[in-house]
Amino acid sequence: MLKVAIIGAGAISPAHIQGYLQFTDRCRIVALCDLYPEKAEEKKQQFGLDGAKVVQDYKELLQDGIDIVSVCMPPYFHAPVTIDFLNAGSHVLVEKPMAASLEECDAMIAAAEKNGKILSVVAQNRFTNPLMKLKSVLDSGLAGNILHAQVDSFWWRGHCYYDLWWRGTWEKEGGGCTLNHAVHHIDALLWMMGRPTQVQAFMSNVAHDNAEVEDLSIAMLKFPNGALGQITSSVVHHGEEQQMIFQGQRARVSAPWRLTASSSLQNGFPKKDEELEQQITQLYNELPNLPYERHAAQIDNVLSAIETGAPVLIDGVSGRSTLELITSIYKSASTGELVQLPLAKDDPFYTAEGLKQHVTHFYEKSGHVANFATQQITIGTSLETK
Repeated sequence: MLKVAIIGAGAISPAHIQGYLQFTDRCRIVALCDLYPEKAEEKKQQFGLDGAKVVQDYKELLQDGIDIVSVCMPPYFHAPVTIDFLNAGSHVLVEKPMAASLEECDAMIAAAEKNGKILSVVAQNRFTNPLMKLKSVLDSGLAGNILHAQVDSFWWRGHCYYDLWWRGTWEKEGGGCTLNHAVHHIDALLWMMGRPTQVQAFMSNVAHDNAEVEDLSIAMLKFPNGALGQITSSVVHHGEEQQMIFQGQRARVSAPWRLTASSSLQNGFPKKDEELEQQITQLYNELPNLPYERHAAQIDNVLSAIETGAPVLIDGVSGRSTLELITSIYKSASTGELVQLPLAKDDPFYTAEGLKQHVTHFYEKSGHVANFATQQITIGTSLETK
């Protein structure tokens, strides 16, 4: 029976707790930690975690022989907490974004390799039927080479969202909507397309003057094969409608699922390719649904990796790649440069301090609250077919 600790009892922690509770024959939550212990105690009572230890300082758990740790703290805590637990012999599942800088990502990956432990970065959108099936369709080659990718990561957050003490600062949150909301879609884009070679971006803060960070960004990407991509990251879009669209040589596919295939008339104008549409539709419909989705599915993936030695779907290297693309968006939007990837270790944006010094600060955070009375959160649209 694997022993689990939840580090951070904020809004995302229930997704982890509920995920682990689906596998009570394989693991048991033995500890909860939060800077505000009453929040951890509340989660203990809410989920009936009898016998679980509640602590304020995670270091009290380093000698407890914890097998798996879920790190659910603000981003600037991710690297030190993860590294400490990896060095203590624990496997780690760390929430997005992986860390506050590429330098920290590299330190986390090195700690996992040194200790022979699993480091997995949460990207629960991969573990959904729409994205898993879309990935399989793209990998089949039926749509042809991908020529253009469009990511719309549309969210909406009220002005008071950034009143929380750690949000809205480059130091503590590490960024705005690009880092903390679009991260899931950016991860999925890299999973499906690989790393681009060039990035040109713009960002702004149009509705949240209590935050240093951006609430809207647009990035243009160029991939090694010449394909182009675009990413819009936002917390100002009403309705929170999100989508990923891939235009292939032969067909257009997307999540939420939509398919259009075209062939050419003699004059170059399009006609519907019904045969290809039927072929792709049959493939999509025959793909099995996942036994679990989102956090539960990723937790199952980590548990299976521990039990069998198989690799996890999303490791530290994958998490770092996502942060590298986001960092390049921040660099381009702050400097006006066309950014070349990969980013070198001597790049000013490689470290957290360098990023804070060079990135655009839109407003100064003038006040904050310690906690919100309302813990309800939304996770956006499911990318299911509408």
